[in-house]
Amino acid sequence: MSLPRRPKTVLAPLAGFTDAPFRKLCSELGAELVYTEMASAAGLAHGSVPTRFLLSVLPGESPAVAQIFGSNEDDVAAAAREIDAMKRFCAIDLNSGCPMPRIRQEGSGSALLEDPEKIGRLLKAIKAETSLPVTLKTRPGPRPARNVMLEIVAAAQEAGVSGITLHARYASRGHSGPADLDLLARCVQAAKVPVTGNGGVVDRASFDAMAQTGVAAVMVGRAALDRPEIFRELSAEPGEEPPPPLSARERFDRHVALMKVFAEQLAHEFPDARVPSADTCIVMRFRTHLFRYFAGMDGAARMRRDMNSFATADDVFAAVSALRPSRVSGNRE
Repeated sequence: MSLPRRPKTVLAPLAGFTDAPFRKLCSELGAELVYTEMASAAGLAHGSVPTRFLLSVLPGESPAVAQIFGSNEDDVAAAAREIDAMKRFCAIDLNSGCPMPRIRQEGSGSALLEDPEKIGRLLKAIKAETSLPVTLKTRPGPRPARNVMLEIVAAAQEAGVSGITLHARYASRGHSGPADLDLLARCVQAAKVPVTGNGGVVDRASFDAMAQTGVAAVMVGRAALDRPEIFRELSAEPGEEPPPPLSARERFDRHVALMKVFAEQLAHEFPDARVPSADTCIVMRFRTHLFRYFAGMDGAARMRRDMNSFATADDVFAAVSALRPSRVSGNRE
């Protein structure tokens, strides 16, 4: 009797987090597919250079999907043409699930769940302008009283998508509460294209539970922010001992090294633009992301309180060097 195939491990698109350095780090640690941060279709259509920053990639990333958001067919079509011309992505994904207010207010993200037919029209507009596979990331509906999952699946398939990712929580629930694996299984059964599951995967047990729905891939988001090696753990075969977790300093040092490489690449790629320096990027990213690597270490709480006063990368490095492992947390250093 053959064992079921292990689903592919995928890094979710996370606005403000899944830039090229983090995608490359997760790729090195086992992520088999990665997504960019959401890029504004309108921004691409109107020549926004900062939006184009989001679609820069580092050599050696796992196959990368360019994710866009938008509510205007002309904008998503223009974005598709530009992404297609970049020749650096394996697919283009439309987001119809993000519940962030600023995204919803412009009619994008989870606001599209109110109109499955519009999702289909947007997907057709993208598909008409690219030779790349087109996919959709969505949710079962805007709220439990309005489940439009099967309507969205039908519209997406009629538009010719190559795959669907279902974040198995209603938009009204954001990222809280358990993912609804029964809904995810229904989506898999209804779809004629591969389905990727998303929502609530934080360890091997939750990965295995989602795999039981029949998904082709499992997407991991927030759990990777402080432990990017989770992909290595999830990729281990049954009975195989995964490699030991990285220390906080190992994660930090590799991430910072990739940030420096990326800053140089952006400066070369956009010579006429105001590209943030590596020093600036390290300080800003430390406040939003890198501090997470040190949770539980002695002095980490104080460092987090003080980090808004850090002005240079040297300030960051000095604070990190002052930390010590906590006997309680078991954070390996």
